[in-house]
Amino acid sequence: MDGVTTPAGDHVAAWLAHGGLVPVARVPGGELAAVAAAADFAVLPVGAVEWHGPHLPLGTDLILAEGFAAESAQASADGAASSGGGTPDEAAPPAAGPRGVLFPAVAYAACPGQTRPWPGTVAIRPEIAVGYLADVIEGIVAAGFPRLLIVNGHDANMSTVRAAMEWVSGRRTASLLLVNWFQLVTPAETTELYGPQVSRGHGGAYETSGVLGFDPGAVRLGAVDDLPPKPKLPVTHPYVLVESRPDPWQGWSGHVSLADEPAGRRVRELAGTRLREVVAAWVAAAPPAPPTADPLPDSPPDVGPLPDSPPAEGEPS
Repeated sequence: MDGVTTPAGDHVAAWLAHGGLVPVARVPGGELAAVAAAADFAVLPVGAVEWHGPHLPLGTDLILAEGFAAESAQASADGAASSGGGTPDEAAPPAAGPRGVLFPAVAYAACPGQTRPWPGTVAIRPEIAVGYLADVIEGIVAAGFPRLLIVNGHDANMSTVRAAMEWVSGRRTASLLLVNWFQLVTPAETTELYGPQVSRGHGGAYETSGVLGFDPGAVRLGAVDDLPPKPKLPVTHPYVLVESRPDPWQGWSGHVSLADEPAGRRVRELAGTRLREVVAAWVAAAPPAPPTADPLPDSPPDVGPLPDSPPAEGEPS
């Protein structure tokens, strides 16, 4: 996949010079410590195996999570740094990109009741998902990667991943960053891309375009007609609404006819650029302090005598 380099021979030389991603599955165990020491962060894609309609693959969320994860760290294209005018500056040293270590994706996830009955959805119970993710995240941190980027392609992972991150952060010194690719392009921008009709939603034009941006051969645009989704509540305030079946609904809904490859390339460009901006700011920030099991000091501070309180009703003054 684009952006991933394979360690060979001197396994860190090109990676150190140019940045990019190294897949941890190809790193020999005896070289792990050196790779971890050289890395700016690790990255874990999380997705789902889930029905998205007849037009999208069951691995839609994995395609998107892995695709954007691979774009989280781009190697420098050449040995020349760019000057302010945008032309190569031969006197400047090469500009290396950030160095990431790519872990294999978490493929299976908790899935909503709206998609569990549909063919091909492989759902695990939420409590199992949280525990499994907590073990995976802690294992990556324990392997020497205190900074871990989690790139998510599945809406239901937002809660389970967050819960697992919070648990690990109380046990390990860690900086855990969750980025949901679908939040990196604003609603105003999707309206600009697709017009006033609803484009965001499970299996809709926005998600379909995202897959077209990475793997157009996996999409069957002619397999469905548009299925306009149920309108949202007519309020501007944020809310979370979970319903058993938000008709019209076929395990997906949306105006798929609005999706095409140019829109997919634009979605990939916008979301990928913003992901890298988030990563750059995160890597540049100071690391966190270790967790503590003792939130209170050994000796409580001397706060002096408590002020006199008025007598309770019925007590003598």
